[in-house]
Amino acid sequence: MAIRLFLSLLAFFLSIFPTSSTNSEGNALHSLRSRLSDPTNVLQSWDPTLVNPCTWFHVTCDSNNHVIRLDLGNSNISGTLGPELGQLQHLQYLELYRNNIQGKIPKELGNLKNLVSMDLYNNNLHGEIPKSFAKLKSLKFLRLNNNKLSGCIPRELTTLSNLKVFDVSNNDLCGTIPIDGPFGSFPFESYENNSRLNGPELQGLASYDFGC
Repeated sequence: MAIRLFLSLLAFFLSIFPTSSTNSEGNALHSLRSRLSDPTNVLQSWDPTLVNPCTWFHVTCDSNNHVIRLDLGNSNISGTLGPELGQLQHLQYLELYRNNIQGKIPKELGNLKNLVSMDLYNNNLHGEIPKSFAKLKSLKFLRLNNNKLSGCIPRELTTLSNLKVFDVSNNDLCGTIPIDGPFGSFPFESYENNSRLNGPELQGLASYDFGC
């Protein structure tokens, strides 16, 4: 009887005090929710009293209860993104496209070392593309098109050898288009409708950003 009571208490306390990684991921997602307006209640299941975010809709976890996908594309949400997203260390897919998210892209997204796909297109994001994205060595898909981004395309991104798709069309970028690394294979459509973007950089002048 005593053993059964002990095991019941142990299970109870484990449910209250989860592993630190799960808890930090839940806190990060709850912080995101607090920044967002959600008129259609797509985030209704994001209950902060349920410390394991793997039970929340639009969140996918792996077998170790680490958050690996955040699927909030076309969800009619608005608001801003914060640095806490950088705490989702196991995240592989960040899907926030076709919403009304504003503000700057947090540089802390560069901490998501396992990220394979980042889709932030069709929002109202402004400011520069973070140079910290150069740390995303697993990244294959980066779609930032149809926002209000400005500044130059960071040359640091030419080190992303796994990058297959890069789309920054329909923004307000300036300077020249990199030609090194994977940028030699991206089509012109990836950059169109940036009136201050001056075309491919000249050999030997890559460090000079014309027009920025």
